Parts: sequence; C-alpha cells; structure tokens
Amino acid sequence: MAADVQQSHRPGALKQQNKSHKHGKHKSKGQLDKETKGRVNVKTATKRNKFLQRKHDRKHHADQIRKQKREEVLSLKRSRGGNLSPPHFVVVLSLHEGIDVSGVLEVLKSCDESAIVTQNEQGVIHVSIPRFKQRVSLYVPEFANLYAVLDSVKVADSVLGILSPEGGIDEYGERILRCLFGQGLPAVTFVSQGLKKLGGKKLSETRKFLQKKIERWFPHEKLHSLDSEQDGLLVMRSITNHKIRPVHYRDNRPHLIAEEIQFELENEESPTGTLRVTGYLRGKNMSVNGLVHILGWGDFQMKQIDSKTDPYPLNPQSERQKENQMEDDSGEVRVLEHADPRHQESLQSENIPGEMEGEQTWPTEEEMEEAEAASKAKTKVVRKVPKGTSEYQAAWIVDSEEEEIKDDDESDDDDDEMEDEDMMALDASGSDSGEEAEYDTLTMTEAGDVAHYDQTIDMEEEERMLEKIKEERNHVMFPDEIDTPRGKDARDRFQRYRGLKSFRTSPWDPKENLPADYARIFQFKDFRRTKKRVFKDVEEGGVLSGWYIQIHIADVPKEFMTSYKPGMPVVIFGLLPHEHKMSVINFLLKRVPEYRPPIKSKDRLIFHVGFRRYSACPVFSQHTNASKHKFERFFAHDMVTMATIFAPISFPPCPVLVFKEQHDGQHELIATGSLHSVNPDRIVTKRIVLSGHPFKINKRSTVVRYMFFNSDPLMCGKFFPKSISASELLMDFFGTFYLQKKIDSTLLPDKDIEWFKPVELRT
Repeated sequence: MAADVQQSHRPGALKQQNKSHKHGKHKSKGQLDKETKGRVNVKTATKRNKFLQRKHDRKHHADQIRKQKREEVLSLKRSRGGNLSPPHFVVVLSLHEGIDVSGVLEVLKSCDESAIVTQNEQGVIHVSIPRFKQRVSLYVPEFANLYAVLDSVKVADSVLGILSPEGGIDEYGERILRCLFGQGLPAVTFVSQGLKKLGGKKLSETRKFLQKKIERWFPHEKLHSLDSEQDGLLVMRSITNHKIRPVHYRDNRPHLIAEEIQFELENEESPTGTLRVTGYLRGKNMSVNGLVHILGWGDFQMKQIDSKTDPYPLNPQSERQKENQMEDDSGEVRVLEHADPRHQESLQSENIPGEMEGEQTWPTEEEMEEAEAASKAKTKVVRKVPKGTSEYQAAWIVDSEEEEIKDDDESDDDDDEMEDEDMMALDASGSDSGEEAEYDTLTMTEAGDVAHYDQTIDMEEEERMLEKIKEERNHVMFPDEIDTPRGKDARDRFQRYRGLKSFRTSPWDPKENLPADYARIFQFKDFRRTKKRVFKDVEEGGVLSGWYIQIHIADVPKEFMTSYKPGMPVVIFGLLPHEHKMSVINFLLKRVPEYRPPIKSKDRLIFHVGFRRYSACPVFSQHTNASKHKFERFFAHDMVTMATIFAPISFPPCPVLVFKEQHDGQHELIATGSLHSVNPDRIVTKRIVLSGHPFKINKRSTVVRYMFFNSDPLMCGKFFPKSISASELLMDFFGTFYLQKKIDSTLLPDKDIEWFKPVELRT
C-alpha cells in the first residue's frame, strides 16, 4: 500500500494582508516595555505627569488618597472624648426665652446608669459614659449674655441648641445664631423637650413647625426629642459620633477653657499678680516662651506650665492606680516647661522709632561740591505752605501778592477742617491715649424694658441720626460731590488734594507724606511667606495638645479677679509669633440686612477679630484690584467694603464681627466678614467732585458758572474742547478726571482757576 503523504498548506498570491496599527511617531506601550525591561528613566520618574501612570498605578494612588483622608477623619474623632484625649466640650444654648435648661441637663446626666457625673466651680458638668468609651463636658452660658455665648462657642466642639415646643426660635435665638454664623460654628445638634406631652396630630404639626425653623438656618440638621433617658442616650451618642467641623482660626492656635482658677498677689499693694489656669489643652502645641491672650483682658507672658492628673477620668479605678504610681514616682504636679528670658516673646506691641531714623550718613567732599554748585545754579523760592506739604504739592501753589493773615482762631478751625478731609487720617483709636485706648474692657448689659420707648427716647441722638441719614442719602445721589466754599478760596480749602490724570494708572508713592504714627507700626516684607513659616513652626516643640495642664500667667491685673463672676467662661488662646505687634489691618466686610441706619466712616465700632475684641474707628474704602482705593464716606449697603484700622496683627483665615453700641448700652451686630490682609502700603485716597452750572455751550468751548467763588468779579471758566453734557460738569480731584481741560489765563484772572490750571483732565 502506498503511504499517504501529508503536505502543508501554502498560501497563494491572493492571501489577505491586514494593515498594521498606526500608532504614529511614538512607540506603543508594549514596545516601550520590551525595550526598557522594567528600567525607569530618571527624568520620567521625577516628572509630575499624571499621564505617565498606568491604570493600576492610578487606582492605587486613588486608594492611598482615600485611605489617608479616612485616617485623618478617624484621628480627628479620636482626639476628642477618649481616655487620653480631652472630653467633647458641648455648649448648651437656649434659643428661646422660656426654656428650662435644667430639665435638659437632668435628662442628659441620668441617661446612663453607669455614667459618672461631676461638676466643677466654673459650672462645667463632666459626664463619663463607659458604654460609649467617651467623655462629654457640658457648659451653659449665662442667658442674654452675648459675650459669654461667643467666648464659650469659640472653644466648643459641639453646640446643643434647645428649641421651645411653642415658639421654636425667638428673636433672641436668631440674634445669637446670626452672630455665631459670622464667628464660625462647630457641629450643631438640635433638641426639644416636652413634645411627647402633646397629642398625636398636634405632635406632628409641632414637629413640622420646629423642623422648618431649623431648616431655615441648617438645611441638613434634624430635630431630636429629649423626653426620656433613651432620648438622652441617643443625643449623647449623636454628639460623640458626629463629624468634627474645623474652625481654622481656633485649630491653628493652642487654646483652653478654664476648669480651675487661682490668683496670687506678691503683696497687698501690688497691682498685678500671677494667674494659674488649669484645663485641657486643645488645638496646637503650646510653648511657655510664647504669649497668651485672655479674652477681654489682653496679652500676657507665662512663667511655667505644669502637668496635673486628670480629675475626670473615663475609668476611675484604673486611673487611681496610675495616679498613685505617678505620685510615688514624681509627685502630684510635674513641671513641664520653665520660661527662658532669652527666648521669651516680648510684650512690646509698637516700634520705637530712632531719633536718627531716615537720616543720611555724612556726605563725601564730592557730594558737597556738587550740592554747592547746584545751590548756586538754582534760586531758592520761599513759600508759605501748610504743615506737612511735600515738594510736589508745594509746586502747585500759586504765588499771590495779597496774602490774608488769618487770626489764630480761624487758622485752628481751618486746620481741624483739613484734618477731617485728609486722606491719610487713618484714625483707628479715635484719641491720643495710645495703647490703653485701643483695648477696652467691654461688658454686656442686660436689655431694658422697651415697652416705654417714648419715655426713654434721646432726642439729641434722634436728631443726629436724622442728619446722618440725610447726609448718606445726599452722598448716594451725588457721590463725592461737595459744595465749593464761598467764604474761603477753593485753593485754600483743597490745598491738600492733588490732581490725577487717571485714577487707575497714575503713579502714587505709598511712602509719601506718611503720618508720624506709621513709624510705630510693623510691616512684613512678604506677609504670605511669613504666615506660611509661622504655621509650619507652630507644629514643633512645646507642650502636647490633649494634656491636662496648669498655666502660670504673669502680671495679670487684680481687677481681673474683682470683676470675675463664678460661672463666667475664662478662655485663653496662645498667640502665634508677631500677633501682639501693631500694624494696619484690612477687613473685608458686608453689612447685615437687618441693620439699616447709616454708618459713617470713622464712627467708633466694636470689632471681634477671631479671639480678640477691641473698639476702633475704621476708614472705609472700595475693594478693587487697583493700586489705589477710593475712600468711602459711608458703609455701603448690599456690597462688600474694605475697613482699615490700626490693630494687633492676626493671620488669616480669621472671621470678623462688627458691633455698634446703641444709646441704651446694647451691642448690635452691623456687619460680618473676614481678615483680608496686613498691609500698611494699601493706598486709601479721598476723592472730591466740584460741580458747576453750564452757562453757555458752544461748538468748541463751554462756559461753566458757580464753580469757584472769591473776591474777583469773574466767576466762570472756559474749557476746550466741548466734551461735557448740558446738565453738569464734574471735576474729580483725587480720582479720574473725565474732561480734557485747557484754561485761557488771559480771560480768567480768577485765583482758584489759576490754582487748578495744572490739573489735566481727560475724557
């Protein structure tokens, strides 16, 4: 038999040839992997390019970010309420006048049989719940005391708001919530007591009514009932498990609320003494060489920091054993840090200018010869100019043969009027009493009976307010427009003003004609870089956050203890470097819609800046990106305004509340905002507009009357070319000029027109 021979298939000439993949000029991923064989180029490894990562690398990177964020949230939760961390500090707020807070506290204290409840002299109730392995501190501020509420919420981890079943949130509660929103709120929980006493249908209607009240302020929060021990246990679980909301100005600084206070005087005649404050340290680490700020009293130095045994442990038996062991080893109190005078921060808040500051060194012989030659070439012209006038401004003064010599009384009045119109008058203190006038001890008075308003009305205050309302209305209709004085030459009235061709592009030296107070303040070369370095350095060294410590504060006035009432919150904040020094602070503010009376620039207001509060007279200006900012005579409605004052330095982010003291002593919230910058070089310019009546309008010229008034018979000006409307002519000094002006001096012998002749106007 013949064997079968198997032959392989041979493709013919018509075999299909598929096109290869066109990957362009670059190599494919598979080809790159074959060539590199796992090796990574140095430039590729260091280059931050997301597209160089493979799919599994991107997935792994996203998992790492998710895990890191989860660990941050868990570590933040573990930093409160545990056995080795400070307890949850909860402020119990009554949002209605007729609420019994004691009944709410009784339910919370008796919610768990195994809970350990203690109360200290400061009114703080400590509740340790072994079932949850959590500790909670409850504090109830004094009702209707605005400052007690604001100070306690500054260091609170949570706020427990109590609503009334009948009225929900009244006017007082809305006022408190409005202030807390501007200051910065932690996590909030809302409860109401007495709901179960209502009927079925009425209970449902009341719940819906209270929920609408809450959703007006907090859209995502729910109402909790608090009528039984089970309800109290659920509220406690909600407080200890909710997410801790960050309050940046507080979290960036060490702070504590006093659990125990002791005051010692060296002798009975001494005006100051040592204040020892004990409490849980929260926020950042604290260094004994830094400064601390007692809310409402100012900045102080520390002597030493001690570590004390936690008197409110989660497990008392095990903690007693540890306490006995610690007493056997090192005693009851352990000194952590002593102040070092070589590295301790100074309390000097103002710069001391040197007598020779700004003076030049002795000139060389060549410089003296050049100066002598220049003095021979130039003729000196002596002119009578107002005090503080620069050489640039003096060049504008027109010589006059007839100079009227004024009486002393008239010159004093003119100087006062010019000081009021000076653009450099950044009067932050309102007086010359120095640093003592900057910091006022502010006490909140209780509201009086407003039913008899007509009997307690202050007619003088009402008349002043009416005049201010008329002035604000006139300013809104005719911004920056003022009347030219008739009994005084315009060149004397406006001699401190200068003409700018363009408000946006014309140069202005921020160091020119500075007041003498500017030599006493501090300025940063690069504020952002300094802020970044300060926040980085605060993490290093010092006493660790979470410890139960005792701070020895030096040189505290004894008036602190005489005015102190048991139960009032004593809050202490650690200052960052440079935060006790004075500078020019700029706030970005917006008025609250509920306050409608006019607020004039340089009116005395009360500022709450983060943890500080002080009174000042701000200067308002526009918030723009330009190099010069127009001065605002009134705090505008419905728009953001910049307020500038002299104040201690603070680092943003930092919230700002602005209050105004009423004639009855009440402090009413008028604006909220934030700290914008610390910049003494920010130029605030005051603009005036002089208007006249178009008397005759020709094709190439315009005659304007009633703009200047003096003893000369001719009271009109001639302008070329015609570029104005028939209604008015606006001449804008200290701002943009809208007209191109050219004055024929042969036709205009007027002194004021000669004075304003160098001003260049443009369309």
